[in-house]
Amino acid sequence: MGLRTRVAYGGFMYVGALELDLLLGDVRSLKQKRSVVRPVVAELRRKYEVSAAEAGHLDLHRRALIGVSCVAADPGHVTAVLNSCERLVAARPELELLSARHRMLGPEDD
Repeated sequence: MGLRTRVAYGGFMYVGALELDLLLGDVRSLKQKRSVVRPVVAELRRKYEVSAAEAGHLDLHRRALIGVSCVAADPGHVTAVLNSCERLVAARPELELLSARHRMLGPEDD
């Protein structure tokens, strides 16, 4: 089933992805890193009903890459949700957001 497939009510499906590259504050071990990153990922999932996971820099204790994805029939909704996710993470005092990369797949993409 490709992205050109119409959803049941006649619209199209849009998939948004967000990569958040983070520098963690006073973290000295991978165990401490987990105690900082896990609550952020859990809050993203709970508050915005997105898929979220730590997806990179797994062996570095002061860096984290969090991946977030959202699927909806309206590209504006996808963009708004991912922007909210980015703002939530950027507002966390224990994290420094180094970069955020947004991607969108829609019916014109194969």
